[in-house]
Amino acid sequence: MHYAWQLDQLIALALQEDLGSGDLATDALIGKNTLATARWIAKHEGVVSGLEVAQRVFATLDPSVQMDIRIADGQEVTQGQEIVSFRGNYKALLSGERTALNFVQRMSGIATTTRAFVTAIGDLPTQLLDTRKTLPGHRLLDKMAVRHGGGANHRMGLFDLAMIKDNHIVAAGSIINAVRMVRAAIPPYLRIEVETSTLDEVCEAMKARADIIMLDNMDIETMRQAVLLIDERTLTEASGNVTLERVRTIAETGVNFVSTGSITHSVRALDISMKLEVN
Repeated sequence: MHYAWQLDQLIALALQEDLGSGDLATDALIGKNTLATARWIAKHEGVVSGLEVAQRVFATLDPSVQMDIRIADGQEVTQGQEIVSFRGNYKALLSGERTALNFVQRMSGIATTTRAFVTAIGDLPTQLLDTRKTLPGHRLLDKMAVRHGGGANHRMGLFDLAMIKDNHIVAAGSIINAVRMVRAAIPPYLRIEVETSTLDEVCEAMKARADIIMLDNMDIETMRQAVLLIDERTLTEASGNVTLERVRTIAETGVNFVSTGSITHSVRALDISMKLEVN
């Protein structure tokens, strides 16, 4: 897994947060050599995401814990269906249960919501993107879940794509000045995206040779006119007021990308229960 060290740090923090000085009930009741099997059952239908993360949680507590996947990341699960089973140390399975489920339930909720948006876009060539509106510290996992749901990742952070927004334009005096100044300051392989809200701003962004032009909070007709004006001379991204009900209409304007923060910042976790059996 890319950025595995970052994930391991996050898992260590999550386990410390939950376990503290020890799992009082489990440590008192369960023998240290007792083995068990934990089965995860979906309580609602959805798209699974984060099983590799769950495996790393349990492996952190006991490297001998084994995982048997029934429904892989990115696949759909129905209510009552078994997703995965873990076999190993009973104490590790109990003590790691909540941390592992917290990761997977959130990630599966993101993947499920993303899949709904991707399905709404359907056969159109427009690609769904996420945003930086992620849970602090969890961006790696939030964006992984988006991929499992069939979406694609926008920039990971402020460092891998230069996004010139309205406040940047105010500081620079114009879109053309902003693009010129940023272009001179960043490596040539990094792209520049410019946020626009009017057709005049679209024209200026084109004149500045922006790599991507964001059509921000435009009504559908203005967006359609902007796409015709750009005429595939640069990439286009629609953002703002992107809902599940509206996303296909936006995609039908011909934009290359549609981005929405709702798939990560307002997600409903997929409900999963864990059933334990002593071996």
